Amino acid sequence: MKVSNAKQLQIGGRVGMKKGVDSKWWVSVIAAFIGLLDSIYLTWIKLANATASCSGIGDCESVNNSSYSEVAGIPVALIGAGAYLVILVLLLVEARFPERSELVRYSVFGFSLIGTLYSAYLTYVEVAILNAICPFCVLSALLITFLFVVSVLRLRDMDLD
Repeated sequence: MKVSNAKQLQIGGRVGMKKGVDSKWWVSVIAAFIGLLDSIYLTWIKLANATASCSGIGDCESVNNSSYSEVAGIPVALIGAGAYLVILVLLLVEARFPERSELVRYSVFGFSLIGTLYSAYLTYVEVAILNAICPFCVLSALLITFLFVVSVLRLRDMDLD
């Protein structure tokens, strides 16, 4: 069903992007929030030298205590938490300032693309080098990849409007 131009909002000199948020925005917010919680948990495990509750599903300890779990002394999980937080803030900015929708959508695309590529590398490290899988790390990799796919769909939707 085509929305008439009268029901569309003129943003940045172009008609097309509708005011407000859509279902893809909501699933992005939820995925980013879950990713943030997951990364905060993994950061806490790393910094507290605690044992992750993997319930016998994987080997969180080997992954979280490996040399690959830090970059320049900063836990990878903390970097992930920062990325999820930035994505979440960007999405909230989009809801508050719909005229910035295009910039925000491209920004979320960029952050999620970098996160997906880095998660692919870390997954390779888990499987090929460490021979250990951390389910919480896999969850994060799936969430950031999901955010990337949704960001592509949201960019496409922007062009279709």
